[in-house]
Amino acid sequence: MAWSNMFSHFSFPNFYRIFQGRVRSAEMGTHTIKSHGTKVARDHMLDWLILLLLVLIDVILYVSHPFYRFVGRDMMTDLKYPVKENTVPVWSVPMYTVFLPIAVFLLFYTRRKDVYDLHHSILGLLFSVLITAVITDAIKNAVGRPRPDFFWRCFPDGNELYNRWGNAVCHGRESDIREGHKSFPSGHTSWSFAGLGFLSIYLSGKIKAFDHKGHVAKLCIVFFPLLMASLVGISRVDDYGHHWQDVFAGGLLGLVVAAFCYAQLFPPPYNDEGNSIFTLTSCRVRSASSGHVRSSFSSSAGSFFHEKNLQRE
Repeated sequence: MAWSNMFSHFSFPNFYRIFQGRVRSAEMGTHTIKSHGTKVARDHMLDWLILLLLVLIDVILYVSHPFYRFVGRDMMTDLKYPVKENTVPVWSVPMYTVFLPIAVFLLFYTRRKDVYDLHHSILGLLFSVLITAVITDAIKNAVGRPRPDFFWRCFPDGNELYNRWGNAVCHGRESDIREGHKSFPSGHTSWSFAGLGFLSIYLSGKIKAFDHKGHVAKLCIVFFPLLMASLVGISRVDDYGHHWQDVFAGGLLGLVVAAFCYAQLFPPPYNDEGNSIFTLTSCRVRSASSGHVRSSFSSSAGSFFHEKNLQRE
């Protein structure tokens, strides 16, 4: 009996209601891309322009020359790991950090028909990823920490050469040497936690993972994107492309930025309204409602004191 009650919570109708979310009947199917898409994009035009600016800044940082930190002979002992191909290719990072979450957002849109939720989720995701990318590349260039495989980037033939101060004089390819000085923090990891971390928080709000009803299956859904991001970070250490400190810092950076970007556009996922959004319209409605309450109170109070004055007369 107890098992049947537990499995009844995860029946298809119940999961459908969770997936669909608590949408107000007045808004269900009324805020579509066709009816409100242009309006919501126009209201947030400045945000989209800032996104383009972030893209430009990140491109400049990516092509900029990093700081070439001093690398002595005794330091090379920890930098002689072999050069390996990336387990997670660079081209695949935008696929699972940007396009995969957007596919999930579109899936929710097909059920909820709420263009505000779709717009805010995409906007928040892009802000999370791009802000993280700018911070990551800026720190990479400023720190200039050598990668674990720096020795073979610097001396591909194995012949070491140092100047009179003991600093390595590299004779490898310039592009390999430049990338060899971009170890801290891990870009793969920071991007992964920025995109998949945002998706995890988004899902926790939409399926009400923190409704205190003890549905552990919801937590499994929330933790799955974080597990994916963690495995990407581990692969960077296994590929000898990063030290473990680089991965830890990159994951923390991406997750913190994701949380801030989500909080800018959505209520906390543990809130009763955690599956809703912040909109300019809702703020105006709340302000109008507050004004209506104040005006009603003022008119009632005025009528009360007017009647008292009449009684005195």
